[in-house]
Amino acid sequence: MGIFSRLAQLIKSNLNDLISKSEDPEKMLNQVVLDMNNQLVEAKKQVASSIADEKRLAKQFEQEAANSAEWERRAMMALRAGNEELAKEALARKREHDALVTTFKEQHTKQKNAVEQLKKALRMLNDKIEEAKRKKNVLIARKKRAEAQKAIQETMHGLKDQSAFETFDRMSQKIDQIEAEAEAGAEIQEEYTGDVLASQFANLEKRAGADDDLTALKRKMGLAPPEEVAAPVEPVQARVQAPAVPTPAPSQTEQDELAAALEELEAEQVQEQKKAAR
Repeated sequence: MGIFSRLAQLIKSNLNDLISKSEDPEKMLNQVVLDMNNQLVEAKKQVASSIADEKRLAKQFEQEAANSAEWERRAMMALRAGNEELAKEALARKREHDALVTTFKEQHTKQKNAVEQLKKALRMLNDKIEEAKRKKNVLIARKKRAEAQKAIQETMHGLKDQSAFETFDRMSQKIDQIEAEAEAGAEIQEEYTGDVLASQFANLEKRAGADDDLTALKRKMGLAPPEEVAAPVEPVQARVQAPAVPTPAPSQTEQDELAAALEELEAEQVQEQKKAAR
């Protein structure tokens, strides 16, 4: 094989490969349907022309039949007039028109059969085009669905890359660091630029509240004297007082629970005092 033949084959193969890669199924299908529609238009023109020829032959057949009848009428009229020679000439002309009638009748019959075949072929072509349109829509829908699935698969394949998840983790750590630095800055800002006196009073209020809770718990457990209640002012008239109902002594379980709660409050109070001392 010569070098030019190999070069021509190489160019042809590259062109075919390029054309195959550049083919878009949707565009190709639209073009095929467009070409079929153009063919249908041309076929309709041909069928219309054939129908026109059929009608023309039918009119010529009718005209020649009318001419034959007219010459026959003239021959009869010549016979009535006693002119046989003229009648023979009229009959000769009638035979000419009869021959044309036979010819046009045969042509009209053939043309009519051809028109019927063309109409049938035209209907079949139209049905094929409609079927092609429906198939085109189905194929285009399948193509779009396949492209969507391919895009999803490519996206999922890209998500499988660990670098993307590592980037998310790294950004999450960086955001945590930024939040911690912001909280630390706010704490330092409050510690060194805030109102120290107000802070001390706030701690004092917390300790006072803890002391009150501790005293109340001790009184509940019977470890501290009850809170003194101011005696109400009695009216002048003597009132009959009901006998006081003795308060039942707490059970051993309740005493244990109260002791545990007391220890917890004392521990919280110690922690508050340590925080205040810093």
